Amino acid sequence: MTLEDIRVEMGEDYAASKCQRCTNSKCCTYITQAIDTPRAKSDFDHLLWQVSHAGVQIYKEKAGWYLLVETRCTHLQPDGGCGIYDQRPQVCREYSNDFCEFDAPAEEGFELYFNDHASLLAYCRKRFKRWGA
Repeated sequence: MTLEDIRVEMGEDYAASKCQRCTNSKCCTYITQAIDTPRAKSDFDHLLWQVSHAGVQIYKEKAGWYLLVETRCTHLQPDGGCGIYDQRPQVCREYSNDFCEFDAPAEEGFELYFNDHASLLAYCRKRFKRWGA
């Protein structure tokens, strides 16, 4: 049975039960921060510095550009549950798992994705013909 078959069979219960069936708690192992759309070479140079740090990635999706920092929530329990569920921050309360990493890796929905210095540098060299000159 495929993931799509399970979604269809479970209907509305699918999203409600995903968190209980999730084994990696991926959504609790990173934070994202919206960033200004980079336009100038200096903007991209700053992003190159950021993505040069371990656990830092950059992506662009329809809504804009984001910095992604891999960092595990300190309240994530060994079983994948939330240690402060009843007092969790509003951003956690508002999180929708209608489509999440349980369904597919987030990167599949990104328009652009830079997981290291080399990938962003290659993009910069294409975007700016005189990069490095």
